[in-house]
Amino acid sequence: MIVLTDQLINCKESSNPMEKSSFASASSGELTAAVYGAGRPVRVIPLRHPLDAAVREAAASSSPSPLSAAMERARAMGPWEWAEAALPCLAWMRSYRWKEDFQADLAAGITVGVMLVPQAMSYAKLAGLHPIYGLYTGFVPLFVYAIFGSSRQLAVGPVALVSLLVSNVLGGIVNSSSELYTELAILLAFMVGILECLMALLRLGWLIRFISHSVISGFTTASAIVIGLSQIKYFLGYSVTRSSKIIPLIESIIAGIDQFSWPPFVMGSAFLVILLIMKKLGKTNKKLRFLRASGPLTAVVLGTLFVKIFRPTAISVVGEIPQGLPSFSIPRGFEHLMSLMPTAILITGVAILESVGIAKALAAKNGYELDSNKELFGLGLSNICGSFFSAYPATGSFSRSAVNHESGAKTGLSGIIMGIIICSALLFMTPLFTDIPQCALAAIVISAVTGLVDYEEAIFLWGIDKKDFFLWAMTFTTTLTFGIEIGVLVGVGFSLAFVIHESANPHIAVLGRLPGTTVYRNTLQYPEAYTYNGIVVVRVDAPIYFANISYIKDRLREYELKLPNSNRGPDVGRVYFVILEMSPVTYIDSSAVQALKDLHQEYKARDIQIAIANPNRQVHLLLSRAGIIDMIGAGWCFVRVHDAVQVCLQHVRSSSSNAIKLSPQASGNLTESPKAQQRYGFLRNLWKA
Repeated sequence: MIVLTDQLINCKESSNPMEKSSFASASSGELTAAVYGAGRPVRVIPLRHPLDAAVREAAASSSPSPLSAAMERARAMGPWEWAEAALPCLAWMRSYRWKEDFQADLAAGITVGVMLVPQAMSYAKLAGLHPIYGLYTGFVPLFVYAIFGSSRQLAVGPVALVSLLVSNVLGGIVNSSSELYTELAILLAFMVGILECLMALLRLGWLIRFISHSVISGFTTASAIVIGLSQIKYFLGYSVTRSSKIIPLIESIIAGIDQFSWPPFVMGSAFLVILLIMKKLGKTNKKLRFLRASGPLTAVVLGTLFVKIFRPTAISVVGEIPQGLPSFSIPRGFEHLMSLMPTAILITGVAILESVGIAKALAAKNGYELDSNKELFGLGLSNICGSFFSAYPATGSFSRSAVNHESGAKTGLSGIIMGIIICSALLFMTPLFTDIPQCALAAIVISAVTGLVDYEEAIFLWGIDKKDFFLWAMTFTTTLTFGIEIGVLVGVGFSLAFVIHESANPHIAVLGRLPGTTVYRNTLQYPEAYTYNGIVVVRVDAPIYFANISYIKDRLREYELKLPNSNRGPDVGRVYFVILEMSPVTYIDSSAVQALKDLHQEYKARDIQIAIANPNRQVHLLLSRAGIIDMIGAGWCFVRVHDAVQVCLQHVRSSSSNAIKLSPQASGNLTESPKAQQRYGFLRNLWKA
């Protein structure tokens, strides 16, 4: 194909006055050499029809169907690739370097394992469960994920946010002291695992993309505050109402203030200060990185020693913890399945947003590829298998994964080492956990969730985008006031509403030509770009479908009535040509096709010609099949906006050279005199061409 520059456009008139030119045709592959007007030929690049043999062949070779692409990949896979697809751990096992990697994995596994033991018990208390179930949740899921998970640094186990969700939903169904409460928590792990595996197999993880980051930030910030207030009872020394709403929590704290006890408050506050200082030092100083991971263990050891030595009666302790590994059992309580389903879906969403997001970030930092669906499947299997060994829902932990990465973990072997440490704790160390102060475990939880309070994000959003700040504030407020489920629903609802609004009201730009080039850009962004009288170039920056076609038509009519400030070409006083730049339009549906037909008829009645520039193959094919191309005219479809403008400009100049005079009326309509109608005959005849 020959690409012609602006020099060809401005070339002299052909020496053969009888030489005939035609417009660029969508049904012809020949280079079309153009219309004469005002004595100069306009050369344009022909727009290939999507059904041309060469175009079909190129499209078939460049974009095979998903099914054929999957079959081709399957045929190309060897036995080892199939094994890696089933067991992602084989990817790092095959290239494992014992001398270089084992020492790093061992150090990271021990560091995070020591951190996990007290955290697991703390999060189980937050979930309303006995501390032993936190250790169970940090046992079997770790081994399963190390085999089936694709991330090499993600630390799986109990986390604060999921524990709060478990406590919130189960507290409304049954009393936390009953056996049914524990059974439903284990059943919830099974349901979450099934949902995660189904979403992975159906490749539905993309659904969570509709939840904006501002909604997630507002939700986690509010949840962190609720978690902190729910643990404050172990500092105060008296019972506080179990709730995910801030008002009942504050009312309960104030109502029981006469029962306040100083010893647990002083001890808990001291542990919290120690934890926060160790966490801060571990983050800011690489040489003191070990302090961040050893903080929870330090609080537990100091608290246990204090209780064993002084035996304070005002300090409540964990109590007896069963010794030994969990036994195999089938989850029970399936009659409550439907009441647990909303929370299971919510926890699954948290797993995708938090775990998969962390795993992707860690994979990028460590230089390997990560499949989101494989990752989700590994998390699902770990929850399903964990539910058969008395675990409640587990997911990836942000804090432990960060420590695992900073400690130098290279492969999933670090997760197996964490599991071995939990196993050792269950077999040999549970008698030592009897005298752990409850306020020490509460301090561990509060120090962990302080990182979730993302007030800096709110400040950033206020300065950057008020819409996103509104989403953050709305989610934060409703989560605190009405509870977690309502907060998530409101946040997601507003997030989707903004997505729908943006889709139904797409950005539409009037394009102008940058001086000295054939490039056309938004005149608001580039004020130096100039337009031509009688020609409007419009770019729709979105797919065109039933939800936004009315808005697009209204804007086009607005451009027709309110002429842009054109500064080139003869002054004709009205719009004769509307050029649609369609390169950003990735899709067009049947409703939009019908609306375009109606728009064409409206324009035709007012002697306005539509031209189409640079549609992609799918859009061009649909317009051709719907008859739009034939209705508009194959010669009015162009590869470049510049080609369309030059052809339209020739017609405007031709009409101007014929001394067509326009009515001075503000409406810009043609004069109704016979003489004026005769002068406009040339333009009207364009529809017959």
